[in-house]
Amino acid sequence: MQADVQAATDAVRARLQGRVPTVAIVLGSGLGPLADQVADALRIPYTEIPGFYVPTVPGHKGELVCGNLGGKTVLCQSGRFHAYEGHSADVTALPVRMFGALGITTILLTNAAGGVNPAFGPGTLMLISDHINLTGRNPLVGPQREGETRFPDMTNAYDKELRVLAKRVAEERKIALAEGVYMGLLGPTYETPAEVRMVAKLGGDAVGMSTVLEVIAARARGMRCLGISTVTNAAAGISDQELNHNEVMEVAAKVGKELGRLVEGIVEGLRT
Repeated sequence: MQADVQAATDAVRARLQGRVPTVAIVLGSGLGPLADQVADALRIPYTEIPGFYVPTVPGHKGELVCGNLGGKTVLCQSGRFHAYEGHSADVTALPVRMFGALGITTILLTNAAGGVNPAFGPGTLMLISDHINLTGRNPLVGPQREGETRFPDMTNAYDKELRVLAKRVAEERKIALAEGVYMGLLGPTYETPAEVRMVAKLGGDAVGMSTVLEVIAARARGMRCLGISTVTNAAAGISDQELNHNEVMEVAAKVGKELGRLVEGIVEGLRT
């Protein structure tokens, strides 16, 4: 894995043409258009990066986009590798480890999620205050990786200072922003109504199939993390509506503009 991280880092650094990104932004299902806000964009297809896989899920484009956003040089990851696609936790966390090797210290992660909290209807933007990892995976299992802490403290996994900034930007830009706990499950099935009741009893406000493994790897490297979920549907049993990925994509696209304004303001306010 260390060799894979180094190979990916070397390939991306060579393609950046001297640009030095300080912020990474991970784009979830249907949120890829956020990358279109990046000015002076340089695009690197995953097919040109060793160890990177082409995503198989609609709404995940499969490219890195480097350019200017909010007065900062950012590197956007447009498309994830999900564990439910058959990838190991190490592969899922490879882009985050590559960001760290490039010297990036702050990462903003977005995702599409099902709403468990009845107050969080479709279209809600939820600032992640904490997460619960029920994927059964952890990217730190195995030999300790260079540059990573063996036992990272997850008390402040989602940086308090960044969350304060996000709330301030949301208030200034009049963007409704809820806050809650994200629960990561493996997927690819949507949860059963009984599983959703379990999530609620355990303290989850939204549920999804990404993010937690990336945050674990990022924290092991000392990176500051901020997470924002787009609630695209009510989780099973909360409503009688049948769940499907097309609905996820449609709602994410509708909310994308507001999320883009929020992310841009957060990046602008960062001290990097």
